[in-house]
Amino acid sequence: MTNASSIAFYVSSAAALKKARDIKILDVNDISPITDCFVICSGNSSIQVKAIADEIEDKMAERGFDLRHKEGYSTARWILLDYDSVIVHVFHNEDREFYDLERLWADAQAVSF
Repeated sequence: MTNASSIAFYVSSAAALKKARDIKILDVNDISPITDCFVICSGNSSIQVKAIADEIEDKMAERGFDLRHKEGYSTARWILLDYDSVIVHVFHNEDREFYDLERLWADAQAVSF
């Protein structure tokens, strides 16, 4: 398991604590120059989306991982958390269906969580 995969599992576990839906890990290492893995998950409301993102930030900080960048927190429709080798996408369910990142990155290898 690569370091990025380990980080993706930590992120996924944190998201699961806040009942994130449909957690997916995509290994994009061979097809993207920007990161190694995506973690994609969703929540039913803006409050849950923020809670998922907050839990991920807290658990990752406890493990010593620095958040490089965060976007979308104020609207809580699509929060992006950048941990360098892992980029996390926390969506509101409706926005996840609309943007359909899994389809856009269909060439990525899905990693079981």
